[in-house]
Amino acid sequence: MSPMITSILILSLATGTIITMASFHWLLAWMGLELNTLAILPIISKSHHPRATEASTKYFLTQAAASALILFSSVMNAQATGQWSILQLEDPLAQTLLTVALAMKLGLAPTHFWLPEVLQGSSFKTGLIIITWQKLAPMTLLLLTWNQASMLTLTMMGSLSVVLGGLGGLNQTQLRKVIAFSSIAHLGWMATIVTKSNKLALLNLTMYILISTPMMLSLIFSSTKTTQDLTTTWTTSPMLAPLT
Repeated sequence: MSPMITSILILSLATGTIITMASFHWLLAWMGLELNTLAILPIISKSHHPRATEASTKYFLTQAAASALILFSSVMNAQATGQWSILQLEDPLAQTLLTVALAMKLGLAPTHFWLPEVLQGSSFKTGLIIITWQKLAPMTLLLLTWNQASMLTLTMMGSLSVVLGGLGGLNQTQLRKVIAFSSIAHLGWMATIVTKSNKLALLNLTMYILISTPMMLSLIFSSTKTTQDLTTTWTTSPMLAPLT
């Protein structure tokens, strides 16, 4: 992939997230999410490996289904209330559908099935984008609608994510899958906290990104892919081994 195309894709990725985070209209938020999804797909599949192509296909199908649910819930809310404002989500069915759609975008259980497979088929650099930057837009929508979303649905999905994320990573040897289940567990805590306080959830998201970024960068630096590789990092980077 040429540097110009890579720059355009990264710019589109940033633009889509910024559009969603700055919008108060459901259609603009949906457009930002779609731009975000379409920009990350070539980045995931740029290695032209069958596993990368499979990961990008799974990511596209899941994110497209979640975006369709967001659009459907916003149309239902517009029919019931006559407006498209994100801050006035009043229809109960639209609230539940939006909560499920955002949970699917984030990777909350039981709609978490795509995240471990997509991370396993991606490079560590792409995985870093998926577990950090790609969470910002849906988490922003969740924080904006925290007092209007379906609290029961969000609490149940968050609690299930904490349990499945903690148990799912126990029997994994591939670090990317361990990181994926760790991400599911962290997002479960965020979803549970957001039902009580959106400021605490924002603090949790910030801490999650600050912890995940140096961890992934250290794994990229040491070319570590499995838990077995962690035992040999002391030969190549003695200072990094105890931190990892």
